[in-house]
Amino acid sequence: MLGLLVGVWATLRFSLLEPDPPANPDNLCDIFREHPVWYDYARDSEQRWGTPIATQMAFVFYESSFRSHARPPRTQLWGFIPWTRPTTAYGYAQALDPAWREYLEANGGGWFTVRTDMEYALDFVGWYNRLSHERLGIPFSSPRQLYLAYHEGRGGYARRSFEQKPAITGLASRVRNRAFRYDNQLKTCEQEFQCWRWYQFWPFCQS
Repeated sequence: MLGLLVGVWATLRFSLLEPDPPANPDNLCDIFREHPVWYDYARDSEQRWGTPIATQMAFVFYESSFRSHARPPRTQLWGFIPWTRPTTAYGYAQALDPAWREYLEANGGGWFTVRTDMEYALDFVGWYNRLSHERLGIPFSSPRQLYLAYHEGRGGYARRSFEQKPAITGLASRVRNRAFRYDNQLKTCEQEFQCWRWYQFWPFCQS
């Protein structure tokens, strides 16, 4: 009973604290100006797992449009009655229940490690891509291939299931294009976010 209450409290807490989607999601500099702590989370994930900041943020853009509680729309029974959802994808990174449980088991997550928190969503993206890199040989510099493995699962990617899904390959190409565009944008403004906290000062917060 106590565990259930703690879980409910944690869910409500994060629901109330999560920010709105950025006003200008097409510009990574503007995204981080509005939510500078997201830069910290993305940089921590990059340093821990290897996926570039811009690639992580491109994933989140296409997975959830930066909506913390995003879920797939419900199917309809008889064409008009709201029914079940097609998958268990949830949160910023649209992590499925099995993959999220694997992430928690591998990284010691607890009650406060939730998919609606950008910190853990970006860490999940980085962790998943690290496994794709290690098991499938996909370089971190290939956001399109990383996204195909993310969307189809590593087993599906190995079977090349995406070759029969032009919508998915097209989406992966858009993820790649946005990741490269975000990366070019970040090069013009990243220094702004390396010393934004009051206790950070040159030269200790430089990249």
